[in-house]
Amino acid sequence: MRAALVVTGTEVLEGRVRDENGAMVAASLAGAGVEVHRITVVGDGLDDIRQAVAAAVADGMDLVVTTGGLGPTHDDRTMEAVAMAAGVPLHLDEDALDMVRAAIATVPARASDEVRERGAQKQAMVPHGAVALPPPGTAPGAVLVTGTAVIVVLPGPPWECAASWHSASLVPEVAAILDSGAGGPVELRLANVVESEFMQAIDRADPEGQGLVVGVCARPGELEVTVRPQGPGADAFVAFLDGEFPGAIFSRDGATVEDVIAARLIALRQALATAESCTGGLIGARLTSRPGASAWYAGGVVSYADSVKEQALGVAPSMITQHGAVSAEVAEAMAAGVQQRLGCDWAIAVTGVAGPDGGTPTKPVGLVFVAIAGPGGIDVRELRLHGDRERIRMRAATIALHLLRVALNA
Repeated sequence: MRAALVVTGTEVLEGRVRDENGAMVAASLAGAGVEVHRITVVGDGLDDIRQAVAAAVADGMDLVVTTGGLGPTHDDRTMEAVAMAAGVPLHLDEDALDMVRAAIATVPARASDEVRERGAQKQAMVPHGAVALPPPGTAPGAVLVTGTAVIVVLPGPPWECAASWHSASLVPEVAAILDSGAGGPVELRLANVVESEFMQAIDRADPEGQGLVVGVCARPGELEVTVRPQGPGADAFVAFLDGEFPGAIFSRDGATVEDVIAARLIALRQALATAESCTGGLIGARLTSRPGASAWYAGGVVSYADSVKEQALGVAPSMITQHGAVSAEVAEAMAAGVQQRLGCDWAIAVTGVAGPDGGTPTKPVGLVFVAIAGPGGIDVRELRLHGDRERIRMRAATIALHLLRVALNA
């Protein structure tokens, strides 16, 4: 099964808004074994959207998914474009209208009843023969079966898009496509493996000669690897990677390092705290992105200024004067301070020079110290990272999390 995605919105096309919807739907489809053939980004123009949808249908896509352009305003024209591409008229769907009216009734009135009703009727216009989807906001999506393809129309706001995609996946024609997929890939995550080293290794393994498709995505400090199809061949390839990179595979089911840490802390019935300087709260943000993080993550201190390190974490001013804020000694003191003050079993502390300014010959940009405090003591690592400010910060956060992961499983 093959799919194409059409992401609409001039703000996305011009780079003012980052597309989250295409990635979300594509990941869902790939997990079901449906091949995502392409993602096309177009503006709000009616003909641009129509052409993109029509081209996907003409190219033999089994599934075409659009996102965006379903609101009450003049430039929300995706439903009209889809109807034109499918060669069917728009019509006022009474079920959709009832759903839109119910949704609008929950929103405080900022316009007259006449304007609200006009907006409701616009959003309830769907292609003839389409099934209207319940609106997570006020705009319903739709599923339209054409002669050769199934077209799914989803709203633009990411949370609405995700909810509407879930509803669409339950429509029998969409469910049939998802169920007929080849199944998801083996999803691996490797820590501290350079992409070039990985590619040299798999050249020796020749996965293509074994009928495997291997995908590699480099992240700061990690590699995400997918292997298709599942089965004995994929198992043998994973065993090969285990031999080439001992201990590097930390996830075999797509679980992130945050997932692994959470599971381990829950199993140990222990808690974690963080103290961050150059990473500015990135670690805490990643940890708390998981639902239920309060069960194992107590909180953190973003101690960017030296005065905060001293007052909030108890780092001695003399230590900062003697060794500098970016030092193994201060990292250790930060970890000990947040561990003690928040009453946690474990703590991560990070301090470094992220750049582009602030480096010296003895403490250059990219110098980072990470301290991991646990029941058995505190371990401090010195890192020498490269790249721009954002890359250094992201890599420091990722490496810190992996150092904690290793310590938790020691």
